[in-house]
Amino acid sequence: MNSQEQETQGSTTTIDQPPLWDYVKKLEKLAGAGGCWKFKCNLCSETRQRSYSRVRAHLLGIKGTGISICKKATMADKLNMNQLEDAYEKNKIESHAKEVQLPCEVGVGFKKRKGTPTPIERAFGVEIRDQLDQEIARIFYTGGLPFNIARNPHYDRAFQFAATNNIDGYVPHGYNKLRTTLLQKEKDNVHKLLEPLRSTWKEKGVTNVSDGWSDPPRKPLINFMATSGNGPLFLKAVNCFGEVKDRFFIVELMKEVINEIGHEKCVQIITDNATNCKAAREIIESQFPHIYWTPCVVHTLNLALKKICSPRNVETNDLTYEHCSWIKEVHEEAFAIKNFIMRLSIFTKFTPLRLLSVAGSHFASIIVILKRLKLIKRGLQTMFISKEWSSYRLDDTEKANAWDKVSYILSFTGPLYEMIRACDIDKPCYSMIVKVKIEIHKKEKRPTSQISFFYDVVHRILVARWAKNNTPLHCLAHSLYPRYYNDTWLMEDSTRCAPHRDGELSQERMKCFRRLFPNDDEYSRVLDEYAMFSMKSGPFEDLTSISKMTTLEPKNWWVNFGAQTPFLQTLAVRLLGQPISSYCAKHYSLKRNKLTTSHAQDLVYIHNNLRLLSRTPKEVGCGWRCF
Repeated sequence: MNSQEQETQGSTTTIDQPPLWDYVKKLEKLAGAGGCWKFKCNLCSETRQRSYSRVRAHLLGIKGTGISICKKATMADKLNMNQLEDAYEKNKIESHAKEVQLPCEVGVGFKKRKGTPTPIERAFGVEIRDQLDQEIARIFYTGGLPFNIARNPHYDRAFQFAATNNIDGYVPHGYNKLRTTLLQKEKDNVHKLLEPLRSTWKEKGVTNVSDGWSDPPRKPLINFMATSGNGPLFLKAVNCFGEVKDRFFIVELMKEVINEIGHEKCVQIITDNATNCKAAREIIESQFPHIYWTPCVVHTLNLALKKICSPRNVETNDLTYEHCSWIKEVHEEAFAIKNFIMRLSIFTKFTPLRLLSVAGSHFASIIVILKRLKLIKRGLQTMFISKEWSSYRLDDTEKANAWDKVSYILSFTGPLYEMIRACDIDKPCYSMIVKVKIEIHKKEKRPTSQISFFYDVVHRILVARWAKNNTPLHCLAHSLYPRYYNDTWLMEDSTRCAPHRDGELSQERMKCFRRLFPNDDEYSRVLDEYAMFSMKSGPFEDLTSISKMTTLEPKNWWVNFGAQTPFLQTLAVRLLGQPISSYCAKHYSLKRNKLTTSHAQDLVYIHNNLRLLSRTPKEVGCGWRCF
């Protein structure tokens, strides 16, 4: 052992620098990397670069942290290092500010009791309970913790467990145990709890859902989730800082997830409509022919709404701009009113609702603003005719003229909001367009039989976007929906026809069959099975199966009546429970910036999957729509 190590071991630790820095030689501080250094280990002479947590992992032999372990560090060295770390942590605790008395210790905020506690007070431990309440409250006040933590069910469970069990000498775990041992145990436990969900993927199929976004510190992230009819599972969040997110980078990430899930279980990949994702589609589908890339329906409708609500004044878009530019004006004025009202303290006296700050990049943010303006319309009207407003506006010309503008915009918010809200992803395209048509004709005060140029423009945009979003997989799923072959459903509208009588739909379905069943014998068999299903012949001519086509949930119908057509039954069970949107993959953030990458990944995995596991059966299906 060299003299530097002896000096290190013989010295007392300070709180200025963590002790294990003394076992390495700092060579160069890395620019823009916080507390990261290029260093040389004094024991094994290897050169590495990272933060102190990696120095610690290297010296103490902690695996799975992204750095090789020191092969020259002996057990005695590691024992001494652990002792130095414990002493360092102890010194940090002792160096903290002096302890401040609790309210119960100085009589602040509590009614001073006369004499000794009564037997009832002693029996119920009133004073002890008061002191414990104050100690717990101090954790929140000094740590800057949000009060919502007190609503966390595990907050109650922890203290109830401690109160009902005699745990003499128990000391709460420290910083290192929380971020290492306990974190790994919880990750293993969550993984085990999710195993029953994974076991359903082979039969029901699974969708790989991914979406990119930026968290508050502006780190570019891509989240990956897997979902099937039984619910979602959070896989991971990838920090893409410093990476070029081209098609090849996206493909490699997707292939990792596909292999983790099992390519034979994967039905489709859902992303947004970004160019790099579209380019990655061709590569993925060429390597995995049975996996389809599906554009996110929410993103598709958002693009349609942007074209309607914010049309560009260019030559190729002159017709749309002519008929839709008024929506852009209303939209801009609505945001201006929102910003104006949010500065008025008087507004809170007339309505309990608050205006929301919604980023313009969010999906259909105009819907949120218009809906809220519609809800507070009566409160605004009351405010502008009140005596308080008469005196409130005297010192501001802008306030004096505000009501005319507000009145003008509110006259549009109701009809416009209803028209945009009709673009509902829960409904088929046909039903959605019919609802949009009704709202537009209602606004224009004309019967639906008359021509509306504005509706024609909106209809063209919606159909064009919907056509771009549509895939052969959608057509196949639509063709396997029993309701669409039932006479009751078909006779509700004279324009409806069964999927096997729709030429375009049949063409796309045949493409899908050929791609999913490259073997000629299997392809011929699935065609025979579909013919029996669509014509209600063979195993499907039973009156019970026909009568249940409309009333029974589609997957349940196939489970009950599709056993003699195994290819179609397998397809139906796998397809009819898949989602259509990637929006669920947003806003799962890597918030703990000071954690190592592996620890942060584990923390995000645990946090999000515990939330998903805690949902009630009713909540599991929320946000996950079938085709």
